[in-house]
Amino acid sequence: MSLDAKIKPYDVYPVAIRAELDAAGIYRDLHARVKNEVLKQKLDFLAKEEDRHKAILERLFRDHFPERKLVVPAESKRPKAKAALAEGAAVLDLFKLAMQKEKEAEEYYKDAKAAVDDAQSKKVLEYLRRVERSHYFMLRSEIELLEKFPDYYDAEAEYFGQDLFHIGA
Repeated sequence: MSLDAKIKPYDVYPVAIRAELDAAGIYRDLHARVKNEVLKQKLDFLAKEEDRHKAILERLFRDHFPERKLVVPAESKRPKAKAALAEGAAVLDLFKLAMQKEKEAEEYYKDAKAAVDDAQSKKVLEYLRRVERSHYFMLRSEIELLEKFPDYYDAEAEYFGQDLFHIGA
């Protein structure tokens, strides 16, 4: 997601908060669709990470712009995200969407650093950029598993593992 060169520092935060809300929503939707307990734990972790990012961004906004009201866009401006969240979307497609959103968030935070004036915000935005990058690679690993083992998300963790590995005589 490219950033408008004329964006004001106080406009950086609402857009980022909306993206964090959208990402958390995707992870919660996926969590409700999968049975694999290990995968559920990973999705829960990612959703909570996005919640923490939202809280960090809200605090930064309040600290730096106490005279302004924080107005977060009501919904994503990306129709692809809305369409993919519709009932019946394939789990693999939702993982791919989540991975794309993490990549977009990483790019947004990289660009947003140039739009803010203070060192603290730049440092936090760089931190968030790096965390989103780690989420991207975590999702990429899960997608590789889903592509190799299409029923991975739908299998109980213990049962799935027994089917894959047989060690012994």
